Amino acid sequence: MTSSFEFPAHPAPRVSDDERDRALGQLREGAALGRLSHDTFLRRMELALVARRSEDLAVLLADLRTREGPAGAEGPWSRRLFGWVGRASAVSAGVRRAWHVERLPKLLLPHPATGPLRIGRDPGNGLRLSHETVSRAHAELGLRDGAWILTDLGSTNGTTVNGRRVTGSAVVRDGDQIGFGHMNFRLSAH
Repeated sequence: MTSSFEFPAHPAPRVSDDERDRALGQLREGAALGRLSHDTFLRRMELALVARRSEDLAVLLADLRTREGPAGAEGPWSRRLFGWVGRASAVSAGVRRAWHVERLPKLLLPHPATGPLRIGRDPGNGLRLSHETVSRAHAELGLRDGAWILTDLGSTNGTTVNGRRVTGSAVVRDGDQIGFGHMNFRLSAH
């Protein structure tokens, strides 16, 4: 038995970056194959990143080993299967995005002669949005020097243009997706 001030005669070798990368890959594949729950996967990833010995990594991967060999050993069939699943998943994600964009309600650009359009929850705004994530005075949309400018008025939940948060002002165009809190619209000139 050693005291806290004594070190073993032969310290265990430290984990190399390659070993750690292989272990992280095996954990990712184990999660992708459904062998690990999301929480277990996250916890084991954290432990793998701080592991100091190869034995520590082996413990994290022990239940991922299969009859065909260690987790991460891919044959041609599994590579094809992962490729097909990846392509199908990319197509379905693209369809979901396209469907979401098409279903957005249109927000018509105001007539330039009317001046800037105030947007918010307050009844005095030109466009009143009664959603709890919209601030009383949320944003303003106006024409300056031939360009449409969307200005966030210090809203709590933010103003976005094509998914990016606006800090200050941003130029917007016909077809852009704009959001006020959790309410989203597609700008339209017609």
